Order: sequence, then C-alpha cells, then structure tokens
Amino acid sequence: MLRRFLLASVAGLSATAALPNIPDAAAADPSAFVDDLDAQLQHLIRDTSPDQRFVRFRQLFRADFDIPGIARFVLGPYWRLASPAQQQEFLALFENYIVQTFSGRLSQYAESGDAPRVTGSRLDPEGAVVSSQINLANGGGPRAGGHGPTVLPIKVDWHLTAQNGSYKINDVVVDGISMAVTQRSEFTSAIERQGGQVQALLATLHQQTPSALRQ
Repeated sequence: MLRRFLLASVAGLSATAALPNIPDAAAADPSAFVDDLDAQLQHLIRDTSPDQRFVRFRQLFRADFDIPGIARFVLGPYWRLASPAQQQEFLALFENYIVQTFSGRLSQYAESGDAPRVTGSRLDPEGAVVSSQINLANGGGPRAGGHGPTVLPIKVDWHLTAQNGSYKINDVVVDGISMAVTQRSEFTSAIERQGGQVQALLATLHQQTPSALRQ
C-alpha cells in the first residue's frame, strides 16, 4: 500500500553541483532541496491536525512542485485537444487530486519507515535527479534469528527542474516506476474509455475530490 502511495503521491526532482541561472548557492544544491522538503513533510505529518494538513500540504505542493508542467504531461495529447477553459479546470482539479492523495496517506509514509536518506545526485537534461532511499519496516514479522522486523529498502529518484532561482519537482520515480508516467497512463485511458472526451475525466475528478478541497 505504501509503495502505491509513493507512486501516486509525489512527482520528480533534479540534482547536481551548479546549474545555470541559479544565483543562490544554497538553492543550487538539489540534495539540500530534497532534505528540506522531507523535513517539511515530517513536520507537517507529525505536528499538524488533519484539517491543518490539507492547507499546509497545498501550500507545500504549490511551492515545490511544477503543477502546470506535470498537469500538461499527465493529460498527454489531450492537453492540446482541451479547450482553454478545460485546461484551467484540469489544473485546479489535478492539484486537488494530488493534495487529497497525499494528505490521506502521508501518515503511513511517516509511520512505516525512517527518514529518506539522500544517496547521490546527477545531471539530467532538464535539471538534475536526486536519489534517495527509504527503509520501510516490513509487516511480515521479525527477521530470521529474531532480530526485529525486516526492512524493505525503497529507492526514490526525485526529478528536478531549475525555475526562478530554485527547483521544482516534475516527477518522482519509485523503484523504477514513474509517478508521472503512471498517472498519464491512467488519465489518458480514462479519457479513451469515454470516447476521447476530456470533460468525462473532469467530471470524474470532481466526484473524487471532496468539496472541502476546492479552494
């Protein structure tokens, strides 16, 4: 379940030494960006009420994720076929969809494993990729020999683009599976099942998003 949460919830970072057009030295460290993001998530999960979590995560998502870029990608060819009004409606609904997914399952992420550990970074055509590892406690019982629960290591690659002197996340790849690609496949398949009508997907997203999130 947690593995699915990670796939359905987050979305991509980049990492390297110095990228052009990033004047601030601290902002230019993609690994530090990922560490700071994790610290904010841990605080959000452990020190806020469920109602506060919705609001705080929306703020975090808007600050650190490339919402327009991810939304265009996951809608695939249907982004160009959608009307300007449908594009704007999808942007709002997609943000709500991610906020809902994260807010509902972030507690599992915090309680089931230790803090992510950055293991490296590399250049990427769009910016950089920061690799990290999360060690999750396996609910299957103690290790052989009775030395406590087994640990399941999960590799997470954060794909980042440089924007306005900092970074934005545009994909998260968990154990080799891209969140953005997975979401694109789900959304485009849903549209195709409805005869290629983007409005059908918008109606579905409206139904899946609580009214409390539509701000």
